[in-house]
Amino acid sequence: MKSNHENVILVTGASSGIGAACVEYLSQQGHRVFGAGRRAPFPPVPDPAGAPVLVHMDVDDAASVQRAVDVVVETAGRIDAVVNNAGFGTAGAVEETSVEVAQAQFNTNFFGVLRVCHAVLPIMRAQGRGTIVNIGSLGGVVALPFQPFYSASKFALRAMTDALRVEVKPFGIHVVLVEPGDVATSFTANRRVVHVNPVYAGRFERMMTVVERDECGGAAPQDVARVVARAVAHPSPQPCYRVGPPAQQLAAALKGVLPARLVEWALIKYYNLE
Repeated sequence: MKSNHENVILVTGASSGIGAACVEYLSQQGHRVFGAGRRAPFPPVPDPAGAPVLVHMDVDDAASVQRAVDVVVETAGRIDAVVNNAGFGTAGAVEETSVEVAQAQFNTNFFGVLRVCHAVLPIMRAQGRGTIVNIGSLGGVVALPFQPFYSASKFALRAMTDALRVEVKPFGIHVVLVEPGDVATSFTANRRVVHVNPVYAGRFERMMTVVERDECGGAAPQDVARVVARAVAHPSPQPCYRVGPPAQQLAAALKGVLPARLVEWALIKYYNLE
């Protein structure tokens, strides 16, 4: 069923996975959706029938982000919500990951979100309303061995989201964090794996076997899209929503109350890292 109120929504990382699912589902709910991605054309070609419009945006480039936001405002007259979904994963030991690879991970997953926030916040403040939904990860709650900089980027995103929520509350802007667990998307195939030193190879391979199994059997991206739609439509959304296998959500919840040594032991056991 379509909603009675149409929102103008910009979704980043919209070419596949969670982003594509958000574009499709939000459009079905009656919203006017602009899907942003690096492979989208520029300038975009609006669909007179009201179908989602694809907008070129590279979140690593502030000028590209601003151009895309300008296109949305020029076309629709406003931006009611942004879904910051663009991101990717890396895998490898801390010792084997170069500073350049770690910086690239943060440049997209963390600073990409910051660039989008810089572009849309003045618009939302002028409107006196807006919703920013940042797609985090349960990997930003429980740090994953051999995915340290992916986890670190999502830990950082969580902190920024919490701070931003308080900063912009007086302006009628809601800031929401959605933390998926494993989701079955092309994220798994697109993960960037760094050189694996033989001293880490056995444990790395055992862990990634479990990781890829869990991701391929994870939640559907549409499950995340439904949660995003609920957050966007709610007049007072929750600060954080978690999506994914119940066991993973429970593990994230327990992390804050269990002794750190017990959490570490559970990770070692689950991922065969002895």
